[in-house]
Amino acid sequence: MKLFSNLKGDIFGGVTAGIVALPLALAFGIQAFSGIGSDGASIGAYAGLVGATLLGFFAALFGGTHSQISGPTGPMTVISATLISGAFASSSGNLSTVLVTMALAAVFCGLFQILFGIIKLGKYVRYIPYPVLSGFMSGIGVIIILQQLYPLVGKSASGSMVDLLMGLPQAFGSMSMTALLLGLGTVAIIYLFPLLTKKVPSTLVALIVMTVVSLFIDMEGVAIIGEIPSGLPMPFFASAQVSLAGLDWGAILSAAVIPGLTLAGLGSIDTLLTSVVADNITKTKHNSNRELIGQGIGNAVAGLFCGLPGAGATMRTVVNVKSGGRTQLSGMVHAILLLAIMLGLGSVVKYVPLSVLAGILLTVGWGIIDFKGFKDLPKIPRADAVVLIAVFLITVFVDLLTAVGIGMVIACVLFMKRASDLVEGGYSSQEMTNFDKESPWSDEGGMPDTVAHKIYIQRLNGPIFFGTINKFKEVMQTVPADAKIVIIRMRLVSFMDQSGLYAMEEAIKDIQARGAQVLMTIIQPQPMYMLTKMNLIPDLVPEEHTFKTFEECTEYLKKQLN
Repeated sequence: MKLFSNLKGDIFGGVTAGIVALPLALAFGIQAFSGIGSDGASIGAYAGLVGATLLGFFAALFGGTHSQISGPTGPMTVISATLISGAFASSSGNLSTVLVTMALAAVFCGLFQILFGIIKLGKYVRYIPYPVLSGFMSGIGVIIILQQLYPLVGKSASGSMVDLLMGLPQAFGSMSMTALLLGLGTVAIIYLFPLLTKKVPSTLVALIVMTVVSLFIDMEGVAIIGEIPSGLPMPFFASAQVSLAGLDWGAILSAAVIPGLTLAGLGSIDTLLTSVVADNITKTKHNSNRELIGQGIGNAVAGLFCGLPGAGATMRTVVNVKSGGRTQLSGMVHAILLLAIMLGLGSVVKYVPLSVLAGILLTVGWGIIDFKGFKDLPKIPRADAVVLIAVFLITVFVDLLTAVGIGMVIACVLFMKRASDLVEGGYSSQEMTNFDKESPWSDEGGMPDTVAHKIYIQRLNGPIFFGTINKFKEVMQTVPADAKIVIIRMRLVSFMDQSGLYAMEEAIKDIQARGAQVLMTIIQPQPMYMLTKMNLIPDLVPEEHTFKTFEECTEYLKKQLN
């Protein structure tokens, strides 16, 4: 799609996304710098706005996902916060060291992402199993919630998750009731305002309403953002806040490289998952490697100007698409709006209470947690449940990158065990997954012509698991939009994992949303067990629409359609 082919929709989508991005950029920035003391709020708010502006503009300009909106995100902010608090502690509170370390980490993040795109690593994100992603994102959500409980009650906090948990009773014992009410009011508006209208972002309404309320009440014990720098952002080496004299560059570089790599890896995963969401809504296909290069350029530029690194943001991207955004122009419009706000709204933003931003982030953390994955734990294969729980606990209590690494190792080992069991059980001839929609199978000859022209047969051959769901989704998208009856043939599907189950659920819902009826022929016991255990049968596909043989399906259709 050409840049100016959807001008009206892109302008409206970009403006709407920019309005949604404003409170989140402020909140994520303040969270990232919360561990450096009283200056953290104002510096963080500015860093969040700079990151959202520069990353949002350059990632849209050079990226490979037309409707993507980029900026600071929860997972990236958690890593940034750890890096910043560590740099602050190791430098005995030297602000210049903190800012330069963060800036260089963002630059390294961008350079690594550009490298990932050049060597074409984007395609490998598809091989991350659903339980790993579920446990990881849920862990991020819990971390955000735990960190924001303190500013919610008018307190500041830093340290490990264990320290935060242990300190909660004391924090709530001496809390500011005013801060708590402001934060809870923010949460209430975010969840209740959409019941009135969804045309205005509820986060922005909550930010404005509760800030105005705070101006007319006693704010003793309630911290606010305070003064934030105004004017065009400057490179870190020319910033008035940074003094380069006497800095230990060796220590700074060594402290920035590994977090930069961690940010690059996490940001790439976060971004490409959002790209898939955008593809599903717009029915387009993104360029993974180009998207990584665009994100890399955006993060590198943001880092040079002391901006917070980020990634493709799912909620902001969905808002953009739903509001009409379809090309890179929408992302650039979103960034230009944030720049205008940054230049002219600093004197107003300084009055925003930190407990209000904490309320906003609490809803973000809650939204990140994969409650569906946890709810389905008793139903999914035990191996998937073990991976999800392990990744979740390691994410919360150890380290984000370690969690993903260990989760991938466990998932691969368990999958190799499954594959070995299938081979030993006599399924070795079915191990090559081949989603074939062209060649009729031998038992389809009995379908009469009077019935055949009214149906579409989708043939699946081989296990549906985390390594094949991308191809599975592509094939299922080829089902004609005008098909009235779709038969999903699973005779040769020997195994489905959690990733495959959710992909199948999404495909069936998409077909049914078009008004088509779904029939399934299933022989293999494991997929049948999982589909019934997860209630896809009978909740989505009634039992009378599932058949042990294709002949039974044919007889059913003859009776229904003749």
